[in-house]
Amino acid sequence: MANIFEEHIANVKDFPNKGITFRDITPILQDGKLFKLATHELAEYAKSRKADVIVGPEARGFIVGCPVATELNLGFVPARKPHKLPRAVERASYDLEYGSNSLEMHQDAIKPGQRVVVCDDLLATAGTLRACKELIENLGGELVGAGFYIELPDLKGKEKLPGLDVFSLVQYHGA
Repeated sequence: MANIFEEHIANVKDFPNKGITFRDITPILQDGKLFKLATHELAEYAKSRKADVIVGPEARGFIVGCPVATELNLGFVPARKPHKLPRAVERASYDLEYGSNSLEMHQDAIKPGQRVVVCDDLLATAGTLRACKELIENLGGELVGAGFYIELPDLKGKEKLPGLDVFSLVQYHGA
């Protein structure tokens, strides 16, 4: 049986660069029932991890994580690109294939001891997830899981965070 989410992910060849296939979740977001189902699946995952709060990295993590937090009546914490948050922040850097970037959270965003689930669109090399983990732990929280629409297991992102529970709606092996 085909995965209903996979059927609605658009595969865009050679984007943003030649040889890369971009997995576009926009068709899921455009279908209200499917978007609600994807949100529900991630919310059930976060509930199973006994999450106290949901974190979403900029920008698609906002789209994925906010409705999950709402469904569970939990707070949502944005992990933003540098210089986007107005108060005192904690910062963590991560590497990209073409350089590096950083994410920031307000210093009071995560309370000590809170159980945190990160929600985002894609797990590839885990750079963004590792930065979120660093921020969460620096603020006294515990990263108890991460939920994604898509996982690319061949890029070994999960292996870079041993012991972390990861959930994905769709996995793409190979190209």
